[in-house]
Amino acid sequence: MDIQSIWFFLWGLLWAIYFMTDGFDLGIGFLLPFLGRTDTDRRLMIHAMGPLWDGNEVWLLTAGGVTFAAFPLVYAVMFSSLYSALMLVLFALILRGVSFELRHQVEDPRWRRLWEACTFIGSAVPAVLFGVAFANIFQGIPIDGQGVYHGTLFTLLNPYGLLGGLLFLLLFLQHGALWLAVRTRGDLQGRAVRTAAGLWPVLLAVAVIFLLASYFATRLYDNYLAAPGLFAVVALTVAALLGSRWYLHRQAYLQAWGASALTIVGATFFGIIGLYPNLLPSSLDPAASLSLRNASSSPLTLNIMLVVAMVFVPIVIAYQTWAYHLFRGPVRPADLAQEDAY
Repeated sequence: MDIQSIWFFLWGLLWAIYFMTDGFDLGIGFLLPFLGRTDTDRRLMIHAMGPLWDGNEVWLLTAGGVTFAAFPLVYAVMFSSLYSALMLVLFALILRGVSFELRHQVEDPRWRRLWEACTFIGSAVPAVLFGVAFANIFQGIPIDGQGVYHGTLFTLLNPYGLLGGLLFLLLFLQHGALWLAVRTRGDLQGRAVRTAAGLWPVLLAVAVIFLLASYFATRLYDNYLAAPGLFAVVALTVAALLGSRWYLHRQAYLQAWGASALTIVGATFFGIIGLYPNLLPSSLDPAASLSLRNASSSPLTLNIMLVVAMVFVPIVIAYQTWAYHLFRGPVRPADLAQEDAY
């Protein structure tokens, strides 16, 4: 495998890790006004992700940085073509982070409701728009040979793009509900479990519809049909989705969350494998598509980056693994009395 291909799949892996880690944070933020019946419930929900959410977003920075360094032309065209959508995502993520820190600063119900609404908006917007953006990449973006985008924000809000947004939202909601099932106890845990169980058949239906729609709206299946062995990725993703429900039924909540994480990674790689070797297909002219061949940095740059990645990515994985291990236990009302509690 050449160096461009290695970085293509590393690029996809970094996005998959980001969706797997920050996905449950976004799901919990969306579920906050629905599962949090009391102020204590809502504080427990935020505390369940509180020590981890900012570390999870490191992977977003890493994925964006790799796009810039390994495929600079893709970065330029993506952040100009999808500028409006990505700026909305950026502002929403900033709003979410601020809401965690400001919510508990004033003992006023109206103040807390304001920042809880910001948490909801700051979670819902990225969850949907990441799905919209990647679905549009899968089906092709209207860019010409000069990388000029011929469309608007509303061009992205097409049926297939919105279906991708719905799929991502449901994946993250399921992921977040399962994380709450792992980290909470009592009535809140019970509501989280029932929510995860209720979301699962809806997620399954939307996932099946998305797979069928992808056959007609995209060229993702070309690589799979050329190499049928790649369908093992789809089969593994489906097995993980079924496994999350099986583990949930057996009350093995951590294993159910792990299966959900694998589902998200598999769903991401379904698209990444289907895209190869393109990163930004053009819906106007296939010759205008940006691929790992015409949009990557020099082989020297990519080789240096690979050495750097081999040194620092394991360090990031190690400290995040330690953080997850450190905060592996359930959160309880007594924990909210601590000085650093949300």
